[in-house]
Amino acid sequence: MKGALIFRRGASNYHKNKNFLLYYTIMFSQLTDSLESTLKKLRGQGTLSEDNIAESLREVRRAFLEADVSFNVTRDFVNAVKEKALGEEVLLSVSPGQQIVKIINDELTEIMGGTVKEIELGGASPFGIMMVGLQGAGKTTFAGKIALYMRSKKKKKPLLVAADVYRPAAIKQLQVLGKSLGIPVYEEGQGNPVEIIKNAKQYAIDNGHDLVIYDTAGRLQIDDTLMLELEQARDAVKPHEIFFVADAMIGQEAVSVAETFYQKLQFTGVCLSKMDGDTRGGAALSIKKITGVPVVFVGLGEKPSEIDLFHPDRMASRILGMGDVVSLVEKAQSVIEEKDAKDLKKKILNNTFDLNDFLKQLRTIKKMGRIKDLLKLIPGLNKLPLDQFDEKELVYVEAVLSSMTPKERKHPKIIEGSRKKRIAAGSGTTVQRVNQVLTQFTSMKAMFKGIGGMAKKNSGSTVGSNYTPPKQKRKKRR
Repeated sequence: MKGALIFRRGASNYHKNKNFLLYYTIMFSQLTDSLESTLKKLRGQGTLSEDNIAESLREVRRAFLEADVSFNVTRDFVNAVKEKALGEEVLLSVSPGQQIVKIINDELTEIMGGTVKEIELGGASPFGIMMVGLQGAGKTTFAGKIALYMRSKKKKKPLLVAADVYRPAAIKQLQVLGKSLGIPVYEEGQGNPVEIIKNAKQYAIDNGHDLVIYDTAGRLQIDDTLMLELEQARDAVKPHEIFFVADAMIGQEAVSVAETFYQKLQFTGVCLSKMDGDTRGGAALSIKKITGVPVVFVGLGEKPSEIDLFHPDRMASRILGMGDVVSLVEKAQSVIEEKDAKDLKKKILNNTFDLNDFLKQLRTIKKMGRIKDLLKLIPGLNKLPLDQFDEKELVYVEAVLSSMTPKERKHPKIIEGSRKKRIAAGSGTTVQRVNQVLTQFTSMKAMFKGIGGMAKKNSGSTVGSNYTPPKQKRKKRR
């Protein structure tokens, strides 16, 4: 593991002296809220009977329906959990209540696909991905996100194809997106979409592109003309994958649209956009069960990099309020170099962590996404008033630290009256704000000192090749 970050919150709305690992977004807050009290009751059950299981599952059914999960999916889910709970022998290592929570978690994982769908990049080159869905679902943005993901994660050389010739400014949107990402875009203006797609594939072959992503046209509603055109485009280039893009915020409507698209196109994967919005989670829980096609990618924000593979097991844990520490660590690994992590560990254990390190860690944290979204992935933090967190707090802290000289950041004890005034003026803040940052750093360093001392004591070892253990004083003989 490359490492994890620790950050001290400065906002006054939070309990003080808490420290947190950070990561990206958690969804399904409404469903999580609804299930929390039910699961709390279940965990406290010393024994399970048919009556208290039925009572609890009524609450689960209500929570699912309120989260816009399909009625049929909800019914099947509740029946499966009930059957497993009544027929399961209780493990000696857990309470009956804990065991039924595990059954719910396992069943949630199963209805969302069970495992991650990895894209198999074999077959004839170029590898083709066709994006389909209704207008406004986010196909164009998702095409760019997948292209960036494939280039950075799979080392592919992607080509984006502007085949949406009907929506105003669709071609321009893809060109602007491609330019910002450094990914070429093939376009022929307002031509025949099927011919454009065929020509684009040949262009990719001639110019060494091993991945082609076709951004097709959507409609405000499903119609026969749209479907026929998409079928012709599919038959013309025979893409390896057809991804249906659904707006996660429209809930059950996304599921019914997915059914129709699947009947016509037999798409191979689902991409859920706008998962960072006020979504209730119904689409993610229903689409796989109804169509049999797994969710492949989820969009986690507006930035091109804010995309991730869909992990059913991790999503189930989030829905049940258990957080997602695995994803947290992976996100930290993606922005922290192994050398930096080792240097940070060494400084913490040797108590040499200074404000230069603090500033560096703060800038690293910012790369991981919005703080209030990241905190929601930590078990137990979803109940904190995260909407009250002001992202500007980090801006102020960074401004204060940036206004210090390297010497001041290395030796913060020299920062007194006149220096504080200069730092406040340079950062556009106040002396009070400067004092607050220094106080936070002092508390953090004290905590690190305790961690370092404990680690050395427990391991019996030290960090750093130049470390010399202190000499033991000899007791004088009487």
